[in-house]
Amino acid sequence: MNIEKMIEIGLLFEQYKELLTDKQREIVSLYYEEDYSLGEISENLSVSRQGVYDTLKRSEKILRDYEDKLKLVSKLQEQEEFVKLVENKIVDIKQDLLQNRDCANLIPKLENIEDICREMLK
Repeated sequence: MNIEKMIEIGLLFEQYKELLTDKQREIVSLYYEEDYSLGEISENLSVSRQGVYDTLKRSEKILRDYEDKLKLVSKLQEQEEFVKLVENKIVDIKQDLLQNRDCANLIPKLENIEDICREMLK
């Protein structure tokens, strides 16, 4: 399976799974999170292999359609990138301040901001 597709569907599923039906949610979870094969899912859920495949494809399309309309995953990724940028800037400032002892008292405050940024990324 294509790793990029796995990551894409995993991110979309994490964000939009509650908007799928119970059966769609179960099949997508088994396939993408639990790494079950189509045959294993078919056997466990007493559904034809073709039914599992069709549900997966339909669910993937639904997840992509939600993202196209709502853009929640892309907005979240943008926010994460912004926070990483802020964190990197703080690290740079901290290094500059370490070279100037007069400003060293600002370092704990910057470390606090750095910690908050790390928490936001979790």
